[in-house]
This record gives sequence, C-alpha cells and structure tokens, in this order.
Amino acid sequence: MAVLIVIFVSVTAVLLCAVLFWKRTSRRVGAPPQRATYEVLHTASQAVSALRDGLTSDTAIKAAPSLRHLLGTPTVAIADQTGMLACHGSDRHNEALAGHLRGVVTSGRSQLLSASDLGCEDGGDCPMRAGVAVPIAVDGAVIGALAAVGPSADAALMRTAAEVARFVSTHLALAELDASRTRTVQAQLNFLRAQISPHFLYNALTAIESFVRSDPERARDLLVGFAEFIRWTFREHGQYATLAEELRFVDTYLELERARFGDRLAVSLRVAPEVLPVRLPSLVLQPLVENAIRHGLERLTGTARLQISAEDGGHEAIVTVEDHGVGVDPGQLADVLAGRTGGHSVGLRNVDERLRATFGNDHGLTIETGVGAGTKVTMRLPKFCPAVSGQ
Repeated sequence: MAVLIVIFVSVTAVLLCAVLFWKRTSRRVGAPPQRATYEVLHTASQAVSALRDGLTSDTAIKAAPSLRHLLGTPTVAIADQTGMLACHGSDRHNEALAGHLRGVVTSGRSQLLSASDLGCEDGGDCPMRAGVAVPIAVDGAVIGALAAVGPSADAALMRTAAEVARFVSTHLALAELDASRTRTVQAQLNFLRAQISPHFLYNALTAIESFVRSDPERARDLLVGFAEFIRWTFREHGQYATLAEELRFVDTYLELERARFGDRLAVSLRVAPEVLPVRLPSLVLQPLVENAIRHGLERLTGTARLQISAEDGGHEAIVTVEDHGVGVDPGQLADVLAGRTGGHSVGLRNVDERLRATFGNDHGLTIETGVGAGTKVTMRLPKFCPAVSGQ
C-alpha cells in the first residue's frame, strides 16, 4: 500500500510540473507577428459571429466591442437606416455623431469628423474630438454606417475603418444569403402544404362517413387520424424532422388510405432502427407515398402493392418508395422534374428540389420507372450533415 501511495504522489507531481511548464511556455508560442495575426483574426471572428443574424440592435451591441478592438479607437458606433444601433466606449457627442451617421447612410459617402462636427467644446482634453464615419453596403445598397471616434483621426484611420466596414458588409451579405435560403425553403414547404390533394381529402372523409353507421369505433379512430394528419401538415414545422417522425406521419396517411382501398392496398414496411434518428427536410416522405398511390396504384383493379424501406447504407440512410403500379413514361417524368408539366406532380419536383438544396445535387431523387413496370423512388440521406445538425 505504501508503495502505491509513493507511486501515486510521484505521478501527480510529474503531471503538475508538466501542466505548469505548458502554461508558462504556451504564452511564448509564436513570434510577435504570428500573435498579432491571431489576435486580429480572433477579434474579427467574434464580430462576424455576432453579425450572423444580420444588422440589428442586438447584433450591433454584441459586435461593437470587437469592432472597437479591431479599430483601436476609444469609441465605435454602428447605425442602420433607422438610426444609431450601438455605441461602445464614451457616449460623449452621441447626438452629433448619430446625425453624421444618418448622413453617411443617406449619401453613401464617408466623412472625416472634426471637433466642430462632433460639437466638442473641450479642446484637447476631450477623448472624443475627431473621428471617421464610413458606409456599410450590401449588394450595392447602403444599409448602415460605422464610426470610429477618438482623440485624433486621419487618412490612415479612414482607410482602416473602410476596410473593416467592407469586412462587415461581406458577412452581412452572407447572413442575408442564408436568411434568403431559409425563406425559400419555408416558401417551398408552404407551397407543398397548399398542394394537399382535395381528391384525397374528399376520399378520406367519404371513407370515414361510410363507417359511421357500420363501424362507429373505426369511424372515430379514422377521424382522429384525419385530424392528426391535418394538424401535422399545417403545424409550424422546423425545416427538418427525423426519419422516425416522417414515418409516423406516413403511417397516419396510410391508415386513411387503407380505409378507402380496404384489403386491396398491401403495404410492406422495412426499416432499420439505426436510421430512425437521421434528419431530413420536413414533409418529403409523405408526398412520395401519395404520388405512388395516386398515380401508380389508384387505377389498378387488383391488389395495390406498396413497399417502403429505410436501410442503413453506411454513411447514408437509403429510403425507397416502390409501387407495382402502372408506371410512367421516363420522358414524361423528366418533364415533371424539370417543371414543364404545369401543376401536375408538383410534390415530386418539390421534394427533389428540397433534397438537392439541403444535401447537394448528388442527393436528388433517383427514379426507376417505365410504362406498366411500376415506379421506384430512392433518396439517399447523409447520416450527418452540418446543414441540418442541431436544427
């Protein structure tokens, strides 16, 4: 036991010495130019992180300290078209500074600010007696202004402020691009909701009505399922859902279709449990199943066979929806996916576009079909994708 204690104390002492040595030497890692570069990049990244949601009062307040550090002036102010959003540092001469920022936003021209411009009457004792104000523009439109104020201002500070403003503009443009992409995806989702087939709704309600007298319990269950289907379709979805959630929604939809088809609809479902947590765009699986029933199976006189599978494909989940129905001419299918068929099969095209937008062009729908040969639709979903992780 004593030997073990001695070994434990010795190992602990060695580790402690190693940690202390690392802490002392880590401060000396890198030459001065490297440390200066690191400091600038680190400060810039903090400002970018604050502005990732666009130029607002909240993001300006968060970004201002980093921008002030980047510019090396006692005070930094940020404004948009409505007025000053944030001022970090001294609040002297804020009213005059706000007026000049508005002028920069309106004119799109930089200004070199003197003590008289700022209304400074304290002479050399004021830490806010000169400055520069430069525009912030996105896609050629001035959306805001940045001011750096201190005891002095010259052409060098003007150039530095203009460069920082361009840096801010670039990342605000990226933020707007990301917001635009989000709005586009939401519009596609809303459009898909609007395409719920009135034919399906009429048939579902007719099927429920047919059970009201003959099997009231079944009618009640179907009505609950119908309400759940409508609730899920029109609820405020996030952009993404898990495969498990999509499959539950499909099961609700199929229960309503079984009420209409009866024993004529034979559904086979095969799912690997390990792919259930995989995330994908909301409402992409049900339109494929509805398309298979509506365009592939509805006109059959015999048994309507539908197979749905979700298999583990290593780094991907491979999801297929296959019907043994009437099939479609490949040329007509190409027209559908290219949007050359007007309002027909918009759900199929919508799903294809949303998958490509989320995972890349290599992850659009793969469709195998032919007249009289049925249709098999496959989508390959990455198990991990930064675009959907955590959303």
